[in-house]
Amino acid sequence: MHFLSPAFITDLIVNWGYLGIFICVFIGNLGVPVPEETVVLAAGFLAGQGYLDLRTVYAVVVLSAVTGDTCGYTIGRTGGQRLIERLAARFKFVRTRYLRIQKFFEIHGPKAVFMARFITGARFMAGPMAGAAGMSFWRFLGWNLLGAMVWCALMVAIGYLVLDELWPVIHMTHRAGQIAAITVVVLALAFYLFWRREERDSTYKTES
Repeated sequence: MHFLSPAFITDLIVNWGYLGIFICVFIGNLGVPVPEETVVLAAGFLAGQGYLDLRTVYAVVVLSAVTGDTCGYTIGRTGGQRLIERLAARFKFVRTRYLRIQKFFEIHGPKAVFMARFITGARFMAGPMAGAAGMSFWRFLGWNLLGAMVWCALMVAIGYLVLDELWPVIHMTHRAGQIAAITVVVLALAFYLFWRREERDSTYKTES
């Protein structure tokens, strides 16, 4: 049985129960390559089969997701922010970019934290980035909790309702997450290139 395959994760949850769900989702939110979608879908599936209680599954998944992201935020707010501030004090280009990231999270932070929950690969980055950018803890916690509640409800409900079609649904969910991640990267790159062009044009007009 392949490590972290759907079958392995299902057996893990059957043997470890809610603790296994909490650990997998928690470390996945810290950046450990654990397929959270598979864990949550499998947990919902097992609730549908009567092995677990649906409401308890949902509560554990939300709690572990929020706890993991909050730990990531704390790491970014302490070590990450201090490191960036030291580099910003020494290097102008770091300071400039750091100020822009802070401005971005000041304006778009809530949307970024909420939407990151639904994007594979971006989920575990939202906490450290928000912390390093100096986003308010309570503001981060509120939007992170909202995103976790919506995402977890969706994933648990899908797992609960799929009956014997769990594996195809897991495959489809992973594919959708990968497509979403690629789309976000392409859009972010396009936005960055557009912003750089506007900045160069503005600098050129100022010098002229």
